[in-house]
Amino acid sequence: MLYPELFRSLERVRWSLDEDIPWDRFDDAQLSDEQALTVKYNAITEWAALPATEMFLRDNRHDSDFCAFMSVWFFEEQKHALVLMEYLRRFRPELVPSEEELHAVRFEFDEAPPLETLMLHFCGEIRLNHWYRRAAQWHTEPVIRTIYETISRDEARHGGAYLKYMKRAIAQSGDEARSAFARIGVLMASARRTQQALHPTNLHVNRALFPRDTVQSRLPDPGWLEHWLDEQIRFDAQWEGKVAERILHNLSLLFGRPIDSVQELNRYRKELASDGPTPRTLSTA
Repeated sequence: MLYPELFRSLERVRWSLDEDIPWDRFDDAQLSDEQALTVKYNAITEWAALPATEMFLRDNRHDSDFCAFMSVWFFEEQKHALVLMEYLRRFRPELVPSEEELHAVRFEFDEAPPLETLMLHFCGEIRLNHWYRRAAQWHTEPVIRTIYETISRDEARHGGAYLKYMKRAIAQSGDEARSAFARIGVLMASARRTQQALHPTNLHVNRALFPRDTVQSRLPDPGWLEHWLDEQIRFDAQWEGKVAERILHNLSLLFGRPIDSVQELNRYRKELASDGPTPRTLSTA
């Protein structure tokens, strides 16, 4: 099992909401209303770990090891929502998300292939790590900068945990797992070719609720993510390139062959597909 060691490794670096966040360093003059509002939307987005966890538990009933790990992932992701809300409670109480706003992002996700979902969330953790690193640079208030730096490191560790389950999947399922990971990898490393942000919270996950079947579509301002990325933290092509580089680097290690571009990954995907049926994918439409 992977869960016992993952629990210990994440426990060793777990941070305290009260002791590790420098609340006394808050500088009101360095926090604009525009910046504070983005904290609210990030808090609501982090709250969507709740329906994601429900999805993982439902679609991985066969895998008690992975479901046990969800207890750690869910705890830490909900703590991200909590620390952002605590920041607002202390310094911008009028912006604390209401219970109704939080509950709006809890809805059922359609069933999806577990291997593809695993890869999707692995890539999502890499992207979120980079988003939060960039957010920490954009913010000028020292406490929120520390918070974003702190939770960005959590996202990187979560990506590493997902990677361990991906290695196990390849050992157990071989080319079936490789094909699923390559297929989603092509999608998630190609963000510069798409008009939307490629993150699990921005993908369509419930056909019956379309078009309000993404987490982002259920926020008070459904268009905030693109504005945050493009106009505020300015997550530009250089930063997207860093995300793609990390995805490709990890897949190179996972597959045991050099993959330096999305084109090379796509060729590898086609090689795998020629040996068997192609699994269905998740929708980004």
